[in-house]
Amino acid sequence: MSNKVRIAIDAMGGENSPQKIISGINLAVKKNTDYQFHLFGDETLLKKELEKFKNLGQYCKISHATNLISDDESPLSAIKKGNESSMWKCIESQKKNENDISLSAGNTGALLVISRLILKTLEGINKPALAGLWPNEKNMNIVLDLGANIECSEKNLIDFATMGSALHKSLFANQYPKVALLNVGLEENKGNEILKKTFTSLKEKKNKNFDFYGYIEGNHIMDGEANVIITDGFTGNIALKTAEGTANFISKNFKKSLNKLSLLLSYWSLSKFRKKLDPRKYNGAIFLGLQGPVVKSHGATDSVGFAYSIEMCHKIIRGDLIEKIKSHLIDVDGSKKQ
Repeated sequence: MSNKVRIAIDAMGGENSPQKIISGINLAVKKNTDYQFHLFGDETLLKKELEKFKNLGQYCKISHATNLISDDESPLSAIKKGNESSMWKCIESQKKNENDISLSAGNTGALLVISRLILKTLEGINKPALAGLWPNEKNMNIVLDLGANIECSEKNLIDFATMGSALHKSLFANQYPKVALLNVGLEENKGNEILKKTFTSLKEKKNKNFDFYGYIEGNHIMDGEANVIITDGFTGNIALKTAEGTANFISKNFKKSLNKLSLLLSYWSLSKFRKKLDPRKYNGAIFLGLQGPVVKSHGATDSVGFAYSIEMCHKIIRGDLIEKIKSHLIDVDGSKKQ
């Protein structure tokens, strides 16, 4: 790894790209210059956008890519475009060790399939997971899986617990991971058989890498008593979209319900409330279980949100995520993988 964090960016993925990509890079560099960016996309467009920001070009290298993977393309269609797409070239550069981490705001399904095809999974992992940040009362949760795997086995959920706790350590070094299983109740007899078996396995293990909290219900995710929440991709994606919709509903309607005087008197409280719920602060989901880290930015985010995903990439590399995952991996029977 070079002195600076080397980030490969699919600069054509997502809404309003590459404009928001370059603007986001500019915002990130204003806060931290510990970056070297490798941009993949239309060279003419990227150079034009870079020229809008003084000295930003010194942090960026451009590699031309002729093909763009659209948001509505199937993963199969994306693969058929081969190595000429900006997304493919981005991930491939990481495989060649030209970059430390990859970042894209493009098609999620295509990104997962291409990343898995090129980077391969870590030994012992058969299902990579999509992990994301979720605010809680004390700091931040890691929640996974958020949609990569609709169905999961006991082993998959235990792997998610191991990888999620490693991610939490990478991003929040001063907090110890506390793992919980998302369920329909707190009693040990609640939930399906896979959850019950996973609960028993995690409860019986004496794992030095995280504490097992037990079950947690959806209405207590944000309490902060547990900070790594484990579930299958079907449940996790529904929970995420429900939380996002609820936050947007509250923000919009709360403001409508106040008159001008109330808004003026409550300005600072409202400002703090809005910042807490601002989804851009939590932008960036991570594919866990691959041989290299890949971050997925929300396609509809703006430059501010993209800058936060760049910051996450920096924390992941400086936090040595992949090595932490390798050292944390355990079998269902409790033995460490070699």
